[in-house]
Amino acid sequence: MIEILSARCGCLSIPELLIRPGVIAVTGPNGSGKTTLLEMIAGIVEPAEGTVLISGRQPRDTVIGWVCEQPDLNITFTRVVDEIASPLRFAHLPQEAIRTRVDASACAFGLIPLLDRAVRTLSGGEKVLVALAAALISSPALLILDETDSHLDAETIRSVDQIISRSGV
Repeated sequence: MIEILSARCGCLSIPELLIRPGVIAVTGPNGSGKTTLLEMIAGIVEPAEGTVLISGRQPRDTVIGWVCEQPDLNITFTRVVDEIASPLRFAHLPQEAIRTRVDASACAFGLIPLLDRAVRTLSGGEKVLVALAAALISSPALLILDETDSHLDAETIRSVDQIISRSGV
């Protein structure tokens, strides 16, 4: 459960908000604070006032998968394989375990042929798939997608929905 109490951040002022587990959509007009809300829940920005808790823990103490609308903002490393592996490397997992999970994640998203490519050479949709693979590889407690589907066609969106559903997030 996500609990937001007396939070103020940017244009947002949230006296109290409880979000139960499940698939949730946040809608509203441009500039209404949707991305700010998601960034606050993800721990990317902290509220100026108030608290955000995910299952009783601070967002920064929770494994959260994050993919934003602009895939280039998600990318940290130059090669696809390194980008997908990054959450596991930051967690100091053994290299063999990392490679096994990277291969499985890349296979699920159809990224095996792209593993040795430079991320900058990918299309917008391919970058989104790389960001999704990286976001899901660490089995996050929470997955936040901020307009991620804007670069994907309908068939790929259906495939991504199935992968996410199977992931148990």
